[in-house]
Amino acid sequence: MKKKTLFITLISVFTGISVNAQSVYPGQHADKIKVKNVIPIKAYSFDLKDVKLLDSPFTDNMQREIDWLATLSADQLVHNFRLNSGIQTSSRGAMQGWERTEVELRGHTTGHVMSALALLYATTGDESFKLKGDSVVSALAEVQAVLNQDGYLSAYPQHFIDRNIAGKGVWAPWYTLHKIYAGLIDLYLYTDNKEALDVVTKMGMWAYKKLSPLTNEQLTTMLENEFGGIGDALYNLYAITGIPEIKEVAQKFYHKELLDPLANHTDNLAKHHANTFIPKIVAEARYYELTGGEKEKNITDFFWNTVINHHTYATGGNSDREHFFEADHIAEHLTGYTQESCNTYNMLKLTKHMFSWNPNPVYADYYENALYNHILGQQDPATGMISYFLPMLPGAHKVYSTPRESFWCCVGTGFENHAKYGEGIYYHDAGSLYINLFIPSELYWKNKGMKVRLETKFPDEENISLFINTDVAVNMPVKLRYPSWSSKAEVKVNGKNVSIRQKPGSYITIDRKWNKGDKIEVRFPMSVRTITASNDPSKVAFVYGPFVLASPIGTEGMQPPAPYSNPALHNDYYTYQYNLPEGIDTILKIDKDKPEQAIKPVAGQPLAFKVAGTDILLKPISRIHRERYVTYWDIEK
Repeated sequence: MKKKTLFITLISVFTGISVNAQSVYPGQHADKIKVKNVIPIKAYSFDLKDVKLLDSPFTDNMQREIDWLATLSADQLVHNFRLNSGIQTSSRGAMQGWERTEVELRGHTTGHVMSALALLYATTGDESFKLKGDSVVSALAEVQAVLNQDGYLSAYPQHFIDRNIAGKGVWAPWYTLHKIYAGLIDLYLYTDNKEALDVVTKMGMWAYKKLSPLTNEQLTTMLENEFGGIGDALYNLYAITGIPEIKEVAQKFYHKELLDPLANHTDNLAKHHANTFIPKIVAEARYYELTGGEKEKNITDFFWNTVINHHTYATGGNSDREHFFEADHIAEHLTGYTQESCNTYNMLKLTKHMFSWNPNPVYADYYENALYNHILGQQDPATGMISYFLPMLPGAHKVYSTPRESFWCCVGTGFENHAKYGEGIYYHDAGSLYINLFIPSELYWKNKGMKVRLETKFPDEENISLFINTDVAVNMPVKLRYPSWSSKAEVKVNGKNVSIRQKPGSYITIDRKWNKGDKIEVRFPMSVRTITASNDPSKVAFVYGPFVLASPIGTEGMQPPAPYSNPALHNDYYTYQYNLPEGIDTILKIDKDKPEQAIKPVAGQPLAFKVAGTDILLKPISRIHRERYVTYWDIEK
């Protein structure tokens, strides 16, 4: 098979840039941070406002999200908050699904939407996102004042927290509060809404007063219930305000029973709810940045490597029925309920922190894998609706939310996912520029006086071009990620070949004086390879470059409401019956060590392949929608 190549062109540019992306990652929003990181940061991401996305499938996803958000009014978003405080409100168009008035998790979507509005404002500069965020914040401030409960604010009464503390059944009240904290923090950081900071600071002080009198036994009981990333949000709030009581309350969310084994390098993930677990590690990563605690760094490193190397599918996601399973047992967990999208969202957040501490391309490789194969394909291109799982069951299909009747957790994180694609493309240290992802975009780096415009139709075409204008020559290393999926890269600077000593899974560093019109061309060959399901060497997925390939097999047996969730069943995603047709064949007789001998590109169809001697078509799983597919195959020679 002739290997397709990725072709990158870079041309130097000049203009401007600033600090960093979602929430408080290292280097972000420096003018608004009172408590600085104490650890050495080796790579900073750029602020979303300094990375403009150009036309691509990523911006298509973002536009569909924008269209959906436009249908949700500020009144709808604060409806249950007003009900909780006794403020008169209309029930017209009230949100359903997990946001129904009788559902205990109500209010979480509002937090996610506040974050999305902040991120979209930073990404696009469109004032309408800021204005909508301002309206939501003003309404929440009124609710907080009317409640008059030491700063407490939520869409449900405070006795939900009391039930949690007492160990009585209640659906994750701190989880919901985390989303509200995070949304208000993001609106402050990205839109400079000072009222949002005032509201969330009062919420932080309420949390301190609420939890300070509790015994260790009460805290232990409380932490058994899912509490999301509340620790991370509180550490971010502490960094912004410098209020020591907020740091103190954040530390109360250290879940000793789950986290201490990780500090001792014990893999205790099996049977634990994955999206309960991952945000706890994000909080420890943030604590490490603020304090330099080696225990927290140790926990973070061990957890990340354990998840990626022993609990992750080829597509970058993890979990089955929302739970981790025994290490290296992927082959036994190819079900219709694999890879909760929230897990991948949180793993990307964690990966971003870790790359800033140590710009190892292994983190960028994972980020690309999960972004292209899971997050990009999470959204239904026909409607913008969101899938909860990325199922690996042969013959399953993605099951999408509905516009008004779902509002699952993965819908909430989905609002954020598709608003912040610009955050992982570029990084920098004091003098170098890292290019990690090949997404069409423009970067402005004020400190260097540089503008970089990256144009590409990757992966459908091989060319990527970075057009730049430099009025003043700049001495600077440009570090191009040499993806681990490639080999035999070729580099030219201004038409002249450059010797490459680096290997795949590293950075190709070009250190020189850049002038106006300079041009770099890079060639990254792509080929078909296999990824074996752990504990079964005969079960494999096929990958081309960074793209996991799956076989679309039609819509037989998919009766309405498929591919959508049943609006009458708000948890239908979890009990969904796929009604698999009989006779789905997953057996292939090929040499798995030489897949290119049997898997051939289809002429005239980018990223389409046929398995020789069969009618099996393969294409990126992120591009398969509204029909069944097969990802993992049983190989026989």
